[in-house]
Amino acid sequence: MILNAAIKVLARRGIRPLRILVVAAALFGVVPALAGDRAQFQALGYSPRANFFAYEEFGIGDGSGFAYSNIYIVDLTRDIWVVGTPIRLEAQNEQIPLEAIRSKNLVAASTQLNDLGLKRPIQMIAMIGDGAVDTQGTHLHFGLPGYVEPGAVNGDFRLDLKSFPATTSAPCKAWFGDDPKGYQLDYYENGATRVLHQDGVLPMSRGCPLAYRIYGVALPFDSSDMDDGIAIVSMFPHGFEGPDRRFLVVPLRKK
Repeated sequence: MILNAAIKVLARRGIRPLRILVVAAALFGVVPALAGDRAQFQALGYSPRANFFAYEEFGIGDGSGFAYSNIYIVDLTRDIWVVGTPIRLEAQNEQIPLEAIRSKNLVAASTQLNDLGLKRPIQMIAMIGDGAVDTQGTHLHFGLPGYVEPGAVNGDFRLDLKSFPATTSAPCKAWFGDDPKGYQLDYYENGATRVLHQDGVLPMSRGCPLAYRIYGVALPFDSSDMDDGIAIVSMFPHGFEGPDRRFLVVPLRKK
């Protein structure tokens, strides 16, 4: 894992990501495999009135090989992160296991999670899994789960996602050779369509995204309508060894 440690050092010195790979290859006489890290998603819960939602993304960082955990709390009414979040924790070496980092970060976030009562469970009603085939992650057709018989659904809902070149204050073109991407998410609900989200200038927190995909739709447990639902979007920013995956949450409720 000497190569990973060298990449980490080069990154801290401000060397551009693509150059890091070239320098590492020259130093060690190898060509590092290009494989970004694919973060996993874990819902932590809704607040009692479903006006806040918390989730964790976690994984093993590309380049470093260090475990990490990021905990987000989203104000669904204002569609913004709660002040003081995300709460991020990264291991300092490869010997610290992922489960230890996740547990420690959950403790670090516990005060904010408890203060907002973020314990209401979710139900994942539709999802495009990582192993799904014949899908580009741009459309998801779903309904409210029914109880009459297995597989029964009520209503007719759909998410449609498209991406496009966008602008940001980060020098993405100079670093990676292409423009960052923004996205638009449209929501079809029983015959009516509205825009849930449309990017303008990208925030710095996005990095330099290459692509987006629909990940899934979640509701508070035992909810009987879509008013408090959320769309979960996968975002793929450039990483040190390829595209990484991170997550964005978009409220379905009308603003």
